[in-house]
Amino acid sequence: MATQRIVDFLSQRRPMSPCLVVDLDVVRENFNGFRRALPDSSIFYAVKANPAPQILALLAALGSSFDCASVAEIEMALEAGASAGRISYGNTIKKERDVARAHGLGVSLFAVDCVEEVEKIARAAPGARVFCRVLTDGEGAEWPLSRKFGCVPEMAIEVLEHAHRLGLVATGVSFHVGSQQTDTQAWDGALADAAHVFQRLAERGIALTLVNMGGGFPTRYLKDVPSAEAYGRSIFEGLKRHFGNALPETIIEPGRGMVGDAGVIKAEVVLVSKKSASDENRWVYLDIGKFGGLAETMDEAIRYPIVTARDRDAKSPCVLAGPTCDSADVLYEKTPYPLPVSLTVGDEVLIEGTGAYTTTYASVAFNGFEPLRAYVI
Repeated sequence: MATQRIVDFLSQRRPMSPCLVVDLDVVRENFNGFRRALPDSSIFYAVKANPAPQILALLAALGSSFDCASVAEIEMALEAGASAGRISYGNTIKKERDVARAHGLGVSLFAVDCVEEVEKIARAAPGARVFCRVLTDGEGAEWPLSRKFGCVPEMAIEVLEHAHRLGLVATGVSFHVGSQQTDTQAWDGALADAAHVFQRLAERGIALTLVNMGGGFPTRYLKDVPSAEAYGRSIFEGLKRHFGNALPETIIEPGRGMVGDAGVIKAEVVLVSKKSASDENRWVYLDIGKFGGLAETMDEAIRYPIVTARDRDAKSPCVLAGPTCDSADVLYEKTPYPLPVSLTVGDEVLIEGTGAYTTTYASVAFNGFEPLRAYVI
């Protein structure tokens, strides 16, 4: 929900709609929550979730490290005060010249998931440390991240052995159990796969030291989610189960769980209409849609809480859509969204839980609409 600081900012500043407002106090609380939940794991904030300089600077000052998907994100983390040793180039799909640039900036930890990527890093960043991403099924996640990234564990063994032969430091294994993962047990199978890779490589004389357990930690939307402490307990039990007393160094990469509930989008109703006299559902068009920052409503995967000043009035189902001249710019139609019957043109709405993956997903100028403006307080 919107914090009092956000409510006060919107009422006092009256910024133009649509806009995102992020409360840094919530980000700080979330970081400390992760640190308490997994005190022995290094926190590498997933910069792609929200790269606002104020957020990166706060996290750098708190001692966070950073998971970066591009050279631009690496430069942002460095500018925010992080040292190169606190940065991971976590994208498995990198241009060779970008690998060289990152290595030149001092970054020495790179993600891979195939021998071809290993060979690029061996050429462009000799002696670097690499970890191999393994596939997971993503079951239980509202935004699965399987298929495109990672390889099966047996291939990861060959990838890391190949890295070792080429003079790289085969450091460990990574995985991602899927974004907005609501099953606290989801990490167990992936940790079993990681332990298997560790064991097989040890048999070949290669000692791995790192398990990057990725992100997946959720934020609250319309449903309650487990606490960071619940995830921490489950993950630590999994580590002990599969690694025994020889616990590896571990990394977590929270993104959505770090900033999602810190942000609220203020939007405006542009139009309320029906398609026929017998249409059961109203169409409510907002001044923000998929192309303005709400891309995660694709397939209605993420259902954001929407708050209006008329919420005490009777509600009925609505199809919710954005303002652009594109038929794909519909947010909720398969499962219509209940909104007040009295909602009308010009009303303001607050879309909560929007601190992550909104400004970074917003188009530059589709249909001439400007990118989503953001304020960090």
